[in-house]
Amino acid sequence: MPGKKTRRFELAIIVFTLAVLGQISAQTAPQPAAKRPFTFEDMMALKRIGGPVVSPDGKWVLFVAVDVDLKANKRTSHLWVVPLAGGESRQLTSDPAGETGGRWSPDGSQFLFVSPRGGSSQVWTQSFDTAAGTTAGDPKKVTNISTEADGAIWFPDGKRILFVSEVYPDCGTDACNKAKDEERANSKVKAMVFTHLFYRHWNHYTNFKRSHLFVISAGGGTATDITRGDHDVPPFSLGGQDNYAISPDGNEIAFASNHDAVEATSTNNDIFVISTDADPLLAEPRKISTSPGSDTTPVYSPNGKYLAWRMQERAGYESDRFRLVLYDRAAKKSAVITEHWDRWVEFVTWAPDSSTIYMTSEQAGAVPIFSIRIDPKTMLTTSGGVPLIASHNHPVSEVTLGSNDDLSVTPDGQALVFTRMSIRAPNEVYKFVLDSKQTVQLTHLNDAVLSQVAMPPLEVFWFDGAGGTRVQGFLIKPPNFDPQKKYPVKFLIHGGPEGQWGDEWTYRWNAELMAANGYVIVMVNPRGSTGYGQKFIDEINGDWGGKPFVDLMNGLDYAEKTYSFIDKDRECALGASYGGYMINWILGHTNRFKCLVSHDGMFNTESAYGSTEELWFAEWEFKGTPWTNREGYRKWSPHLSAPDFKTPTLVVHGQLDYRLDVSEGFQLFTTLQRLNIPSKMLYFPDEGHWVLKPQNSQLWYETVGSWVDQWIKK
Repeated sequence: MPGKKTRRFELAIIVFTLAVLGQISAQTAPQPAAKRPFTFEDMMALKRIGGPVVSPDGKWVLFVAVDVDLKANKRTSHLWVVPLAGGESRQLTSDPAGETGGRWSPDGSQFLFVSPRGGSSQVWTQSFDTAAGTTAGDPKKVTNISTEADGAIWFPDGKRILFVSEVYPDCGTDACNKAKDEERANSKVKAMVFTHLFYRHWNHYTNFKRSHLFVISAGGGTATDITRGDHDVPPFSLGGQDNYAISPDGNEIAFASNHDAVEATSTNNDIFVISTDADPLLAEPRKISTSPGSDTTPVYSPNGKYLAWRMQERAGYESDRFRLVLYDRAAKKSAVITEHWDRWVEFVTWAPDSSTIYMTSEQAGAVPIFSIRIDPKTMLTTSGGVPLIASHNHPVSEVTLGSNDDLSVTPDGQALVFTRMSIRAPNEVYKFVLDSKQTVQLTHLNDAVLSQVAMPPLEVFWFDGAGGTRVQGFLIKPPNFDPQKKYPVKFLIHGGPEGQWGDEWTYRWNAELMAANGYVIVMVNPRGSTGYGQKFIDEINGDWGGKPFVDLMNGLDYAEKTYSFIDKDRECALGASYGGYMINWILGHTNRFKCLVSHDGMFNTESAYGSTEELWFAEWEFKGTPWTNREGYRKWSPHLSAPDFKTPTLVVHGQLDYRLDVSEGFQLFTTLQRLNIPSKMLYFPDEGHWVLKPQNSQLWYETVGSWVDQWIKK
């Protein structure tokens, strides 16, 4: 954490410890012997909670909970409500098609949601009894657009709704879009002609459409496209905050969009604003951001004076540090207010009085909540272009606090509402009272399942990585742990590479589930990991198999020497995405593991460049293209070390993975088979970069688990 002042600049960061002592106590409490090991079926029985929003009267919190039906192989989300003062959660919607995106109307008398009921995803509204906390009457369908609707939010006056729909950019009416969709669906010819890149992205081929923002009356009617053109508004995102917002007076909409000529090589999302008063056929968006890197998630201050957004400085680098920008709407000037804070700004929201910004940021395996208090008298008053911020310097605790997200502030500004997860539990909704510094868990939808199973705590260790740099690692013991026994190890390597392991829950690589049948789990955050400063992240660029590999091996060495219960002769390494790449690199550079699991890993850096879609990633990480820097690609290509491969390896890949094409998995499996190395391939024809379907997930855990058991479990 920086504590220096630069050009009269002072940055105030307040860390909310969020009941640290209670969290520590919960994590270190001994596990009751009566509790049984966690199972895949237990994990599928948990509700997946997100998106809490506080009602305008401050009485209720609306949120989404997803149910998994393993037998039916599907997930369904519904809207729930819980009293902000505490009490029982109540399910509000129950249509078999499900509902998402619940948002309160400005007066709190109703909420909107998106649902595919009737076979088409549309926006609906539902009246709400604010006294009883129940729905009133039947929901009403607002949109009826052939291209479907998503991401709906209210205008501040409650009379209109903004939503997103994917349309053909040369169509000006819904009738035109419908006719084109029907023509494509009915055609016997399924061939496509591509004229530019991004002909496929992540898990789907182009449908020649663009996402646009539409406005419709809250009572229904004809929707109006307000962001016409051959650009996506908002741009593609893997999740997080909305990439668009409405000004408090309803007269302006801010949104992110990428207007660069070759989107496949560009991360240059910009912030645009457009008037809602002008004729939508004549209105032109105005670009207000200036960074060549990505500008995202615009958020208006409640008083309407300012617009905040997250900004990256470097073009083409998706893992540059996200800074916080404030834009003075009247003066049309912007300034970075976290320039000297060496952490990424994540989720951002304003206090009701516009004097404080709350945000989350990854830090040493946790995602705490921070605040920046802005002196309203000097807000965006600058000296040499640098804003003056009131100082409230406090050290950042390195206690693991869990992972917090989805911030919402109560209307009176007295409390924060958010989701929190940890390694031992998925998201629930929490409240943090600012004055008393008390944290209250509002929802308890997963208590019944979690109370029955053993969830060993996450343990933290630090060691010297490459060049003596301090690196963090984590360890989880198996249930009913006996310190006198020796345990086999699953060594997990995270993807990204710019990501982190830590005190957070995941359904795809769940460490508690992987430990449940008698394994010690070891995880290390090597160079490239987030939460340790931008220099630590940048040191993986152009060095994929260098310092990160040393960090990982040093971390495992440290764990073996420090924890006497680890059986270093029974270890298996597993990883996906960049973690899969590192497994492939390990294949040719060490024989210390008894088995390996490579999921969606890069095997041949040159062929991966030609088959991926987000070219900015490879061009940044390997410093150019294969024809401008072939040496850089070949230096770190695992396939060139094939003569040294010896370790039994399970290969996992999905046909619909266009981020790292399935051909990378096929190449690896073919090489292993020709070298007569024990190997197996788990191939998913209906999955992309992640295994998401419940029964496919079940097969993944069974196959991975049995492979590891085969080689290292006595």
